[in-house]
Amino acid sequence: MSDDRRLRVWAPDASTMEVSINDVLFPMEREQPGSDDRGYWTLGDPQDGTPIRDGDRYAFSVDGGPLRPDPRSRRQPDGVHAPSQWTVRAPESMPAGYAPPAWATAVVYELHIGTFSTDASFDGAIGHLDDLVALGVTYVDVMPVASASGARGWGYDGVALYSVSESYGGPDGLRRFVAACHERGLGVLMDVVYNHLGPEGNYLGEFGPYFTDAYRTPWGSAINLDGSGSDEVRSFLIDNARQWMRDYGCDGLRIDAVHALYDHTAYHFLEELSVATERLSVDLGRSLVLVAESDSNDPRLVTPRAYGGYGIDAQWSDDFHHALHVALTGEQHGYYAGFAGIDDLATSLRDVYVHAGDHAQSRGRRHGRPVANLPGERFLAYSQNHDQVGNRGQGERMCHLVDPERAKIAAALTILSPMVPMLFQGEEWAASTPFLYFTDHGDPALAQAVREGRRREFSGFGLDPDQIPDPQEHGTYRASVLDWTERSRSPHADMLEWYTALLALRREEADLRYADRTRVSVECDSAAGWLHLRRGCIHLHATFIDAPVVLPVLAAGQALTPLLHSANARHEHGRLCFDSPGVAIYRR
Repeated sequence: MSDDRRLRVWAPDASTMEVSINDVLFPMEREQPGSDDRGYWTLGDPQDGTPIRDGDRYAFSVDGGPLRPDPRSRRQPDGVHAPSQWTVRAPESMPAGYAPPAWATAVVYELHIGTFSTDASFDGAIGHLDDLVALGVTYVDVMPVASASGARGWGYDGVALYSVSESYGGPDGLRRFVAACHERGLGVLMDVVYNHLGPEGNYLGEFGPYFTDAYRTPWGSAINLDGSGSDEVRSFLIDNARQWMRDYGCDGLRIDAVHALYDHTAYHFLEELSVATERLSVDLGRSLVLVAESDSNDPRLVTPRAYGGYGIDAQWSDDFHHALHVALTGEQHGYYAGFAGIDDLATSLRDVYVHAGDHAQSRGRRHGRPVANLPGERFLAYSQNHDQVGNRGQGERMCHLVDPERAKIAAALTILSPMVPMLFQGEEWAASTPFLYFTDHGDPALAQAVREGRRREFSGFGLDPDQIPDPQEHGTYRASVLDWTERSRSPHADMLEWYTALLALRREEADLRYADRTRVSVECDSAAGWLHLRRGCIHLHATFIDAPVVLPVLAAGQALTPLLHSANARHEHGRLCFDSPGVAIYRR
């Protein structure tokens, strides 16, 4: 389905194509036979008598094979295996006077629609948007909502990329959610997955060369971005990106695991997506932002196209997370191996990447390159996200791993970093609920394979396999649903107050407001257990050890204005005194 007039599908290798409309089978015709044939089949123009109308069910048969949903289906009301529903595109509608928040001052909040509210829906999420505004959030980053098998999951098993999950409220529910965000001045980023599709209900390969065996991803076959037929595959993905921003009003995209987008053409897919987004921004008359997840530590990703980069606006910065996590927890297994805690945390605050061309122990090779003078707004800092919490065996949050004062250090360094801060749902009140890995596959063999794979993955971490929650059990999902009532109770209310104060400080202080790396200095002493971050006239001192620490912070004639500090820190006669781990922020 490429527009609202023509029923059209790409199947370049098919000899025949048929479409079933309300259980009546119709033959389709090949478009442009001859040298200009790109492999599309069409039924014609509905307004010229073709028997399909808004709401009709339809499905395709390739070479007489089984009926399959439309690869570009806008709606799958009966699941990803059932016929698609013909849906006329609704025009974008923006509240009067709405403009996306400035990215340089952004505060991002990652959320999962299915666990963000007890209603597990877009409408349920709307009920908590005012809380995010009061907290100081400016953008919500919505984990994927494309249709997948089952009624619950993280969203990274999507197979109908143009369709919105019915369990969350479908297309209309998403439109209501985006409109409600915009009415409150919140921008919306939609998480999209272009590096793989889910294992159940994935019928794209029956239509054409959407996948390639030239590369492999951790999730199976790679998307065909540079082989024969890849022009149409790229178009399929870029049109999908346009849909979220044009038809639903999203203000940008978060692009999953771009290091698994294998493309050796001269015009990389991400650069093409950047160009298409820029053009759409002009057409819509509002700014749009692209945020990528990448573990390659390659600054070309976020370097402007004019300087030889791909032109993506920002990327997640795992090195900051890993260094902070090691400094606070001491864990050094898996991808934490080789991170040196406080020293590397200082490097990340100053230079973004910890590994910028040096040897990375967890990889067994050199990794990354320096970011040079790229601005801080190109990078996101976070102490938690869905991966770093949910990919733990028991879904533990930072507040489950460390004491409250250390959790406050994590919050302060994230929110006051010279990068764009990102929070993960519930961390602002130290939510008691974990965020576990959960699925709802209908195929028993697949469900068992996922269950066994999860147990096998964490047996290497010394965990008893019987302690790993079953992803398929409904209770695993239910345990991950946020309990908003605990926000008003101790100790959660205290943490919420801390996060709110930190975000207000970032918003109100000129030297903190922008993701600015030009006026940053960082000092640390890992043996003594302290770190000092300076951003202009604002200073942050944090100590990480379970022992008293005294730091002189004033020279003769200087003035100090305390701004915020945790319970274990105090100012005394020009010195900072910490009885145990804590953080203090002041203006000098």
